[in-house]
Amino acid sequence: MHQPLVFIDGDQGTTGLLIHARLHGRDDLRLLTLPDSERKDPQRRAEAINSADVAILCLPDDAARQAVAAIANPQVRVIDASSAHRTTAGWVYGLPELDEQQAERIAQAKRVSNPGCYPTGAIALLRPLVAAGLVPADYPLTVNAVSGYSGGGRAAVERHETPGVQAPQGVLVYGLNLDHKHVPEIQQHAGLSQRPVFVPSYGSYRQGIALTIALQTRLLPPGVSAARLHDCLRQHYHGSRYVQVAALEHGETAPMLDPQAVNDSNDLRLAVFANEAHGQVLLTAVFDNLGKGASGAAVQNLELMLAAMG
Repeated sequence: MHQPLVFIDGDQGTTGLLIHARLHGRDDLRLLTLPDSERKDPQRRAEAINSADVAILCLPDDAARQAVAAIANPQVRVIDASSAHRTTAGWVYGLPELDEQQAERIAQAKRVSNPGCYPTGAIALLRPLVAAGLVPADYPLTVNAVSGYSGGGRAAVERHETPGVQAPQGVLVYGLNLDHKHVPEIQQHAGLSQRPVFVPSYGSYRQGIALTIALQTRLLPPGVSAARLHDCLRQHYHGSRYVQVAALEHGETAPMLDPQAVNDSNDLRLAVFANEAHGQVLLTAVFDNLGKGASGAAVQNLELMLAAMG
């Protein structure tokens, strides 16, 4: 039986290390990683990527583009965990729950772009609602989200976890120039005709995202209520292995969101909260930025590819 060869390029970064950990010890595939002395050798990296059945790129954007450009073997399949190709024509967006056909598209694709962490939550909430006509494509949306500091990559983790280094505490809001690189990804894959406002932040905890999107029912099509929005999401994700839609919550019964509630999993927990007296709805997503927001999603996409390869 052929054991597919999987090459992780950039396996010393936060995402790469976790992907390696998730795949380590499996007997249905072979893992290829480069020793320290070869990781920055362009020729050795090109040889490795061209020898692989599937290459998973855990690299900065420019390095990911260079790695793809070095592929000469037409049989090599790529999962790119960077943001280099998330809106690039010819690449399949690696969110299997996007629609009914997306998992099969990923399974057959040669080039898959892993979603960004924040966009995973925003698109999972918005795409079904926009596609169903319940949220207008030109709705003036604002996406607010807080992530654990690991969302800032290896440097942020070291800053917070190195003894004797004073790291920022509390919550730091960034992206204040309203030009975050995730915005085009959210707009394109959520089916929006206008740019949403995106306000991200980092908290002084390691991992986990809480993302919220507020809606005014007066700006929605006539007859669209929180119940209809919730029902649309519930139907879209019915039977999904990793995406759960919580029961509709009203008023004082609504709990607080814990961004760390599903850490160390590939789960994505969606919910709809409503205050009908005020005509307001809140869409929420909770997930692990290192799980469904990164390494978990990459492994989920790899599983689809491996199943198709037989």
